[in-house]
Amino acid sequence: MRVFLTGASGYVGTAVLDAFARAGHQVTGLVRNSEKASQVASRGGTPLIGDLCVPASYRQAAEGHDAFIHAGFDSARAVECDRLAIETLLAAARAGAPGRAGVLIYTSGIWVLGHTPQPAAEDAPLNSAAIVSFRPAHEQMVLSASGNGLRTIVVRPGIVYGGSRGIVGDMFRNAVNGLIRIIGTGDNHWPTVYDRDLAALYLRLALHADASGVFHANDEGDERVNDIAAAIVGQAPPTPDVRRVGLDEAQAQLGAYALALALDQVVRSPRARALGWAPTLSSIGSNAARLFEEWRSDSAGR
Repeated sequence: MRVFLTGASGYVGTAVLDAFARAGHQVTGLVRNSEKASQVASRGGTPLIGDLCVPASYRQAAEGHDAFIHAGFDSARAVECDRLAIETLLAAARAGAPGRAGVLIYTSGIWVLGHTPQPAAEDAPLNSAAIVSFRPAHEQMVLSASGNGLRTIVVRPGIVYGGSRGIVGDMFRNAVNGLIRIIGTGDNHWPTVYDRDLAALYLRLALHADASGVFHANDEGDERVNDIAAAIVGQAPPTPDVRRVGLDEAQAQLGAYALALALDQVVRSPRARALGWAPTLSSIGSNAARLFEEWRSDSAGR
């Protein structure tokens, strides 16, 4: 399978690239510069230097692939850039040879659900956090394009962990530096997913001819932020301090991002599990020692 992947050097994109390359598929990875291109090449991908927000820099190169995975994100121009990328990838997917089945996978996230203290599956109503208020419309762009030989899929990952990047990676780094900050009381639940398990779902979805629609990617560990922090604290001598920051103070510093981190979410992934997807890790807390070693090793390599 020939795969076109945006964000190929990003957190999710790197894991996806690894999974597809290990499985013997050819991956063209869109990156911003030569340094990131070298990273993609070293992992078995074929780098393409371009700008996610400038379709002309990758539109033609994207055509002719079998699968299109949008894992890229430009935080400075998030909404417009994401829309342009979707439109460009859909056009490239439709430009394939007649009768050739293709698939486009769009990376969204569980924050589109808003507060979900009761278990929420893929059919749950959306009540997006402000920081991702654009995502439901973009999800619908993708889903409504399905048909005429093209499968379209929306993946909503939980908070990704593994390695040195992401929200949980930052918590390990903060712990080593002596202070973890928790927004609010910390009694809220975070849906989470191991980066390699998430990538395994992308691979399964790309290869499963009947897979389409929305899929949650969550280990269903139902961990509270306090529990995650306690597990991380236990791996970082000397014992770091834990400070709880009021929501108003956090919002003044971090804006809408703080509100998203304070969401209380319990999420289920029945559609993914129905395809045979089974996460190898089911929580951060019970794997904290392993994850700390991963974090340390990955941090040393950066």
